[in-house]
Amino acid sequence: MINKAHVLTYFYLLIYILLSSGVILYNKWVLSPKYFNFPFPITLTMIHMAFSGIVAFFLIRVFKVVAPVKMTFEIYATCVIPISAFFASSLWFGNTAYLHISVAFIQMLKALMPVATFFMGVMCGTDKPRCDVFLNMVLVSVGVVVSSYGEIHFNIVGTVYQVTGILAEALRLVLTQVLLQKKGLTLNPITSLYYIAPCSFVFLFVPWCLLEKPGMEVSQIQFNFWIFFSNALCALALNLSIFLVIGRTGAVTIRVAGVLKDWILIALSTVVFPESTITGLNIIGYAIALCGVVMYNYIKVKDGRTPQLPSDSIPERLTKDWKLEKKSSDMFTPNTNNDANGGSNFNGSELNDEEAPLVSSRISLLGRQLSNSSTQRV
Repeated sequence: MINKAHVLTYFYLLIYILLSSGVILYNKWVLSPKYFNFPFPITLTMIHMAFSGIVAFFLIRVFKVVAPVKMTFEIYATCVIPISAFFASSLWFGNTAYLHISVAFIQMLKALMPVATFFMGVMCGTDKPRCDVFLNMVLVSVGVVVSSYGEIHFNIVGTVYQVTGILAEALRLVLTQVLLQKKGLTLNPITSLYYIAPCSFVFLFVPWCLLEKPGMEVSQIQFNFWIFFSNALCALALNLSIFLVIGRTGAVTIRVAGVLKDWILIALSTVVFPESTITGLNIIGYAIALCGVVMYNYIKVKDGRTPQLPSDSIPERLTKDWKLEKKSSDMFTPNTNNDANGGSNFNGSELNDEEAPLVSSRISLLGRQLSNSSTQRV
């Protein structure tokens, strides 16, 4: 007999995979000069932040879908603001990379996310150096180097933007663990949008004024409301799908879905954008990197410790940082239990998609207590 709960869970996972891939491809299409020709990634990110913040406000304050957390000025100033700054930076650099390199190559570079997060964690004291993990990180790095060497349309500018975005995202994840979680504050994908999206919008306003506003004034940009509305709506829908998935699945299932999504996205990108060419060396390098990521995740799950990242990068950027109770009945209640209580918590970072507001992106902390981050790697 078919288990309806399992069917519903896999349906949610399918929706997540489709939305996550769709948001990434949609962003590329909007930004690319060859297609919609809106080469203003900061503007696009600000639209996402504004739209998500407004919707989150109505869901929390008007419709009371979820309850707001107790946010003090001290916590906001010392935690939310610095985290929002690095989150905004990761989205800015990640979206700018779409102007220079292909979606497929970006996905391959995102395999570096566990490497960046691990070393950031070691430097900040949130993780301990281990020989087995270090060897996995070397394997991932070698795979990415091989994949980059096989890239036909390699662009140093786009690569630097993407790697910088990965470093900003990794630092944001570590800061989330150090600052937010040590204060006992837990947010779900909706409340994270409510607090972080407006602050990220403000941080993006300054570079927008300096870098994009002058260009928008002199160029003939046709602003299509429905294009940008549907794009922002897709990003928001991705966040909400994560809200459903993390309450119904385990970490292993989520990670498998992330790996499957990456391969599907790489294949789809070559169909949607014919100029994107994948070489045999690309595939070999990415497969090597993926082996390192899978082994890394296996070590973390086996140890019952808090892993830093799935193979997904994500965008993604947004909700990936936040802890939620595994049971869907507890999803709306901030978790105040520590690992000593044996809780099994999942955070949005398991479904990280930096392309979506507060998800983007593909990092995670998993274990009996999955702490830290995500979305939105959009």
